[in-house]
Amino acid sequence: MKDLSQKHIVLGLSGGIACYKAAELCRLLMKAGASVQVVMTEAATQFITPVTMQALSGQEVFVSQWDDRQANNMAHINLSRQASAIVVAPASADFMAKLIHGRADDLLSLMCLARPLESTPLLLAPAMNKEMWSHPATQRNVAQLTQDGAFVLGVAQGDQACGESGDGRMLEPMEIAQELSDFFVPKLLRGYRVLINAGPTFEPIDPVRGLTNLSSGKMGFALASAAKAAGAQVTLVSGPVHLQTPRGVQRIQVQTGLQMHQQVMQHVKEADIFIATAAVADWRVKAYSAHKLKKTPEHRAPQFEFEENPDILSEVAHGDKALKGDLFCVGFSAETHDLLKHASEKRVRKKVPLMVGNVGPLTFGLDDNELILIDDKGVKTLERDSKENLAHLLVADLAERVQSFFKGKKR
Repeated sequence: MKDLSQKHIVLGLSGGIACYKAAELCRLLMKAGASVQVVMTEAATQFITPVTMQALSGQEVFVSQWDDRQANNMAHINLSRQASAIVVAPASADFMAKLIHGRADDLLSLMCLARPLESTPLLLAPAMNKEMWSHPATQRNVAQLTQDGAFVLGVAQGDQACGESGDGRMLEPMEIAQELSDFFVPKLLRGYRVLINAGPTFEPIDPVRGLTNLSSGKMGFALASAAKAAGAQVTLVSGPVHLQTPRGVQRIQVQTGLQMHQQVMQHVKEADIFIATAAVADWRVKAYSAHKLKKTPEHRAPQFEFEENPDILSEVAHGDKALKGDLFCVGFSAETHDLLKHASEKRVRKKVPLMVGNVGPLTFGLDDNELILIDDKGVKTLERDSKENLAHLLVADLAERVQSFFKGKKR
């Protein structure tokens, strides 16, 4: 998540077993730097105590609309005016039904009704039984809430407290926190379709061995998350990595360079921006063994013949769409020495407007990185930082380039 240190979040809890997740959500928001004020309904106190939420938030919890701790006895006004956003998690079916009718018979609903619509967004994380969620009345309410300006985050699928399984589970705390973080990101890429490839490839030698590299995919996944937060529609073609797919991003899983090439060439037809972060193996074994290769009695190593994998970035950048000016291409260059020289040469050779360079051994598998951005005007350095922060900086930089690139063109 991006830093939330300048944000004051009012966390509302309505009645539901998913209240237990609100404790972790509160902790995550505070870890990201936000201050958190908890407001609970009476029903919510049946599932988790105000004492728990007070201990986690470090602030007194409000439950009653008649609470006289506010000097003017108007907690619903004061709390809503101080909020950067109001997040209700869980939002029960009953609570959402109240909101669409403007009913305000408890502090939380009263505060939601009294909030300034232009400056205090309302995000709702529903939680209920699958039948309640799919009921036409609930779906009508969700549609009306969205039309009224609330942001309904949707639900997860899985086991429910009642013993049934299906849609209706509240999103996990990290998902809600990420959605909130993304909400505050300027939507600089709204309307753009971004295709990213990420991670290593694995080129099999036999059923149990293969050639790969040390790329973790973290930079590519961070860019996918940052581009989605900036409003883009993002497709991520990933090699074999154990990373969670960013919420709202379409992930396509591949293993080999040929598979990655096939998927990129298929999906780039619909893209406006292609970001090639993947560390694709340059070569693959020409003759794959259907059985595990055994040691010989003489312990001689097997001899392999290699053939070159397709150069995905070069093929995309030299394709009709890019040449017509309908696709903005970004390359990544991971080097071990002479970074500026090799990355600059690679940019010219592959004919891309922007090449991002880094030193492979100083970033592969790590959570931080240092980047240089090379274009036909010169070099810009992004100092060492977390890959998440660098991704947001790079997306902001990219948005300026893309808006200039596509200026006056129909996409």
